[in-house]
Amino acid sequence: MANEAPHFALIAGELSGDILGAALIRALRQRYPQARFSGLTGPRMLAEGCESVGSIEALSLMGIAEVLPAIPRLMRLRAALVERYARERPEVLIGIDAPDFNLGLERRLRERGLKTVHMVSPSVWAWREGRVHGIAKSVDLMLCLFPFEPAFYAKHSVRAAYVGHPLADQLDDTLSPAAGRAALGLPERPTLAVLPGSRGGEVGRLAVPYAQAAARLAVEFPDLQFVTPVAKPSLRPLMEAALREHAPGLRWTLLDGQSRHAMQAADAVLLASGTATLECLLLGRAMVAGYRVAPFTAWLLRRLVKIHHASLPNLLCERPVVTECLQEDCTPENLVAALRPLLVDPAARNAQTAAFSAVRQELKRDAGMLAAQAISDLLGN
Repeated sequence: MANEAPHFALIAGELSGDILGAALIRALRQRYPQARFSGLTGPRMLAEGCESVGSIEALSLMGIAEVLPAIPRLMRLRAALVERYARERPEVLIGIDAPDFNLGLERRLRERGLKTVHMVSPSVWAWREGRVHGIAKSVDLMLCLFPFEPAFYAKHSVRAAYVGHPLADQLDDTLSPAAGRAALGLPERPTLAVLPGSRGGEVGRLAVPYAQAAARLAVEFPDLQFVTPVAKPSLRPLMEAALREHAPGLRWTLLDGQSRHAMQAADAVLLASGTATLECLLLGRAMVAGYRVAPFTAWLLRRLVKIHHASLPNLLCERPVVTECLQEDCTPENLVAALRPLLVDPAARNAQTAAFSAVRQELKRDAGMLAAQAISDLLGN
């Protein structure tokens, strides 16, 4: 690379994108010690020395009902990023997740002669397969986290590399729930971790049925305690209000973040269907996934989605290992029925975690290193 201080631009969406971006920065810096990094960042990317031109919070939206009002703001942000990076000319622009935003950004900058990479394949294999044609015009390289994805892109002549998942390299599944509770200073008693999501819309739709399910479980299991990691301060009032109204008097600890610690402390986990389910799998904890979206989003998804499972563990295990309680099925009754065996039967927990172990081994490939190698190959270094 002719430039002694190469510039890599990374545009991350969501808290999970911050994790991936930080791992990629570390690996790229090993290859390019003098490199400069800039982009939309979260706290982990900032800690790795990435210059922030905006926060990942700008892209932390879920569902049509949330995205539509934000479209003018997102268009202004994308135009500003196009103008900035067309002027600064980084060696490569790397979009991390947030495909509806990043693929458009990547396409515009690729048209201006920049190399573009996208990390985390959109679920084109699940719905809206026609998007692959736009992807082919937007990216020089797709970095895939899951093993079944590159074959799909090969059919459409899109350069893709399977790198595994950075979380599989980072997370430890050997810590016992008792050790996890000790690390958080929680009493030694049966524990359910309750994770209603990292977005306001998720917590707004899930906190109440989750709290109602917990209240019913507490009647059946008087020793049961609950722990919830609150992803960001703005979500705490939503969770506190749900607990006051629907689960008063329960042994319930709210943490500031620390989602992994909360899952490690748990005998079982109730969580939103998303990246947290993959973290839970990699930590070796049995789970139930519950999810609700806005009614119009649900109506649309039912007509477009081609896959039979919503959670990543079931997709990766290729069978329904984890119970999914989705939309109108996400009721306190159904959640309790799914959680009960995980709380009382070690065999039920082991049936899940044994399947998770094989997935963990497949995903553990030093993803940051493989991604940095694929980018280096793209740049001809």
